[in-house]
Amino acid sequence: MKFAICQELFEGWEWERQCQAIASIGYTGIELAPFTLASRIGDVSPQRRRDLKSVAESHGLTICGLHWLLAKTEGLHLTTADIAVRRATSQYITELAHACADLGGSIMVFGSPGQRNLQPGVSREQAYAHAAEVFRAVTPVLADRGVTIAMEPLTPKETNFVNSCADAVELMALVDHPNFALHQDVKAMLSESTPIPDLIAQYAAQTCHFHVNDDNLLGPGMGRTDYHPILQALRTTGYSGWVSVEVFDYQPGAEFIARESLQYMQRVLRDLDGHSAT
Repeated sequence: MKFAICQELFEGWEWERQCQAIASIGYTGIELAPFTLASRIGDVSPQRRRDLKSVAESHGLTICGLHWLLAKTEGLHLTTADIAVRRATSQYITELAHACADLGGSIMVFGSPGQRNLQPGVSREQAYAHAAEVFRAVTPVLADRGVTIAMEPLTPKETNFVNSCADAVELMALVDHPNFALHQDVKAMLSESTPIPDLIAQYAAQTCHFHVNDDNLLGPGMGRTDYHPILQALRTTGYSGWVSVEVFDYQPGAEFIARESLQYMQRVLRDLDGHSAT
């Protein structure tokens, strides 16, 4: 199982220091939030992208992809009735796909709740059609650059658009492209009535990326969620993608959270190995 961490936890650190710390803890992947690099991804030059990739690789890290794609942007929205805004959103996601590939990544997690909420007068059916239109416009570049958009269901507390794995699969059917797939996130799945291991099994064929965290907004092992059945389900289904730590409460400190999260998951895997050996 390969572990990554979302690096906005380390925002404000020099890139070299981020990579050094993340690698020394034991991660092999780093997931970038574009807003930590620049207000718009186009402001990150080709040379800067090469430098970021090179430094990460020098520490044994792969930049696995991007997330928080539209965070801290203006004038972009996924489900709006405004066709000009939708076109601008497609164009920006296209720019992100190029940047992701330039950085060596292959996954772009679409969360960005504020830029997908249904606006007044837009029905659920219209919102799905608008979102599918935005994503379909990006698929030629996704295919060309080897990048997949991972659609992230979020809890109803965060957004009113795509709140379950079933919702995401419904949108996937409308986009109808192999480079548009399902992202699963533990915190989000905790809001569903179906147990997480069952969701992992049910949607294994559609899932391309996986975030780990807990309902207290901290990392795995720092809340109440038992990860033994979760990691066992990932193993049983043959999941081979990244398991990436994403937290929202930074108060305990970046290095502490990163270390505790990884050590906990490694302990769980050892427990599972020990159980299977008996």
